[in-house]
Amino acid sequence: MILEVAVLDVKEGMESEFEEAFSIAQTIISTSRGYVSHQLQKCIEAKSRYLLLVHWERLEDHTEGFRRSDSYQDWKKILHHFYEPFPQVEHYHLLYENQATVQ
Repeated sequence: MILEVAVLDVKEGMESEFEEAFSIAQTIISTSRGYVSHQLQKCIEAKSRYLLLVHWERLEDHTEGFRRSDSYQDWKKILHHFYEPFPQVEHYHLLYENQATVQ
């Protein structure tokens, strides 16, 4: 499994509008081939910064499948005008994982 990580800096004052748009756009990505799950997190210290985490089965599911699809064009129309600067996207694979145990 691959983790896509994107730090999204939204234009100041457009946070609520972005969050509303994302609630619509997330249905686009969640129906893509190879999609596993996603999270959108909002930064506590910087109110216009978000972290998008998307799990994909394979790197190509994101870079070739989603990014070259008609669905991606819809995603871009809904979301890309919010970003300043445009986000850098990186991909990671898990090396270690540990979870707290509940007693």
